[in-house]
Amino acid sequence: MKFIVSSTYLLKQLQVLGGVINNSNTLPILDNFLFELNTSKLTVSASDLETTMSSTIDVESNSEGSIALPARLLLDTLKTFPEQPLTFVVEDNNTVEISSNHGKYALAYADGAEFPNAVSVEDASKTTIMGDILATAISKTIFAAGNDDLRPVMSGVFFQFSQDNLTFVATDAHKLVKYTRNDVSATETAEFIMPKKPLNLLKGILAGSDDDVVVEYNESNAKFTFENSVLICRLIDGKYPNYEAVIPKENPNKLIIDRTQFLNSVRRVSIFSNKTTHQIRLKIAGAELNISAEDIDYSNKAEERLTCDYQGDDMQIGFNSRFLTEMINNLSSNEVQLEMSLPNRAGILTPTDGLDEGEHVTMLVMPVMLNN
Repeated sequence: MKFIVSSTYLLKQLQVLGGVINNSNTLPILDNFLFELNTSKLTVSASDLETTMSSTIDVESNSEGSIALPARLLLDTLKTFPEQPLTFVVEDNNTVEISSNHGKYALAYADGAEFPNAVSVEDASKTTIMGDILATAISKTIFAAGNDDLRPVMSGVFFQFSQDNLTFVATDAHKLVKYTRNDVSATETAEFIMPKKPLNLLKGILAGSDDDVVVEYNESNAKFTFENSVLICRLIDGKYPNYEAVIPKENPNKLIIDRTQFLNSVRRVSIFSNKTTHQIRLKIAGAELNISAEDIDYSNKAEERLTCDYQGDDMQIGFNSRFLTEMINNLSSNEVQLEMSLPNRAGILTPTDGLDEGEHVTMLVMPVMLNN
């Protein structure tokens, strides 16, 4: 088995696949990349059993075969090469010899047959979505997903596909983000929960991509096919909580404010908040928003006044500044709207501008009890 490939082209593909490999694997074979050569097409795969990703690369060759090569060693070596052709030759003594312009490097390989097979997604439903739209949907929601092992369903992003739109939801019970695209739809209704790791991989690869991604899914697995790559992952098992029930419908108090100004104020004031609760207080009266925080243990306090556009009753409401900052930071509009009903009901944050046609973002943040 022998093939010739561009060093930088190979490195670029392997770096993406390297994101799949865990630092500590139960099966030693998973520390390797699987190389499957079929004349001029080389398919490289990486897996952690839950997620498997493979890319197909064009190489110069007329042989076939499959071997598993140590991922870390290969990546570290490739990073040091300037652009040049590399020749890989499988030798009899169970090593692969890589020849560059200046030298030769031998590394031991394992039998490709030991590598676990990727899951096949049987009886799958199918939807096609543009790469950039999918990447945006992931980045707008994934930050709100939880990290609680006891509630695995909330540690992923909920995909809800229908004939009218695609909806992506993430929540950790303190904050919730719902991202909807009305300009994309699925042929049939489906719901599944995607784990974070494959989503972070997809987000990195697909950002700014105009290529279509074919999403196939059944009860237990999802498969994403784009350009020359395929990603298959196991879905999170369980029923997603009824998120619509927690979004308050009647919110008579509406505040519209410059996003950057609001974000900077919250960031500054929160430095003076209690380090365990991160609590800040919003006091709204007329066209004035007063943001304050106090850490009684250390006698630290801060207060800022901003002008805003406000319709509603005068009110005071407390929020965890970290959640609020994260959410405002994730929006790209010039102005944001905060809708509230009562100090003990969730606040709803939405961008007032800067969205594409058919794009909707709703963010919900739970209040914290104010100690007067």
